[in-house]
Amino acid sequence: MSLIVAEDLSRIFPLPTRTLFERPRATTALHPTDLSISAGESVGIIGESGSGKSTLMRLLLGLDRPTTGRILVDGREVDATAPARSLHWLRRQTGLVFQDPYASLDPRMSVGRIIAEPLWALNIEGDHRARVGEVLQQVGLDAEMAERHPHEFSGGQRQRIALARAIVHRPRILVGDEPLSALDVTVRAQILELLEQLRSEQELTLIVVSHDIGVVQNLADTVVVMKDGRIVERGATDAVLRHPSDDYTKALLAAIPVIPRTPPD
Repeated sequence: MSLIVAEDLSRIFPLPTRTLFERPRATTALHPTDLSISAGESVGIIGESGSGKSTLMRLLLGLDRPTTGRILVDGREVDATAPARSLHWLRRQTGLVFQDPYASLDPRMSVGRIIAEPLWALNIEGDHRARVGEVLQQVGLDAEMAERHPHEFSGGQRQRIALARAIVHRPRILVGDEPLSALDVTVRAQILELLEQLRSEQELTLIVVSHDIGVVQNLADTVVVMKDGRIVERGATDAVLRHPSDDYTKALLAAIPVIPRTPPD
């Protein structure tokens, strides 16, 4: 059964007029699109900058209002025009990890307060302090670190903190918006392993938006390729990356740098 369904989804943004008598102009960030994601599925959305992948993600999360179409999450329609409080049911279902672990954490707040924020914002009952300690351990950090502040941690540790905040309220859907692009290679491998572990242990539905095909290859069962606001190809990750059918996908794969092997002396 599909957990997330997008039907005829599009987004058009008006452009500012340059003269008083100029006709209204607009740009289409997402052309009418259909997409379904099953519970427990891991989906990677890839494409160049401006391909529409981030617009699609924002619409799926109810962070932006579609021009046409609708989104259903667990059979319930997402109304992005409704007051924020009326979307608490959706926020409880979803967790979001941002690109930059340095910018996404408030430096004035302790790690414990940062992670606990979704709990009190969504009026989730229970022992918040105990839950913060529990989730810190789940992401490989000590519970005592809750009293410290973001500047005391490395980039990899900050991204673990961001992950803890994203899963503290036990969502069913975890979304990563370029979650590894700001990390070095060694730390990236560690966070990749952690994401896969969390997905398996908590039976999460995972959506990863990335321009990094290597990240998608390691995390996603299904890949969605976007170009100019359209989905140009979709399928099992291994099949699409090994035998792409669309010319754009072929061009993306051909652009991946390959380090030539050094012949033996």
